Amino acid sequence: MVVNTASFCGFTSQYEGLEKIYARYKDKGFVILGFPSNDFGQQEPGSNKEIAEFCKNTYDVKFPMFAKSSVSGKDANPLFKMLISKTGTTPKWNFYKYLIDRNGNIIESYNSLTKPDSKSMTSEIEKLLKGKS
Repeated sequence: MVVNTASFCGFTSQYEGLEKIYARYKDKGFVILGFPSNDFGQQEPGSNKEIAEFCKNTYDVKFPMFAKSSVSGKDANPLFKMLISKTGTTPKWNFYKYLIDRNGNIIESYNSLTKPDSKSMTSEIEKLLKGKS
């Protein structure tokens, strides 16, 4: 799963749900890749060091987090440019999620309102981990 994150957003508490599903499924090969971004509402103003400290100290985030980058528009990082081009959907806000299978196929995208540990998302993750898509 690829998700854009922000430390000062109304959805920031989703770090808790992300960490929960990461812990539940990581031993089966599930990975979450977090991409801090200041694109929406200037809600990730800190440095990479400050973001890392916030994630560790506030939510004990253990899934991989990348350096802060843009995830939308002409300056979007290459991964998000590819996700946007393949899905036709761009992150509308922080905590937009793309679920990708083991072969790199984008299975689904979820808006910020979809909680990471929602039944719709976890059932799709479980199907993918069982090799069914």
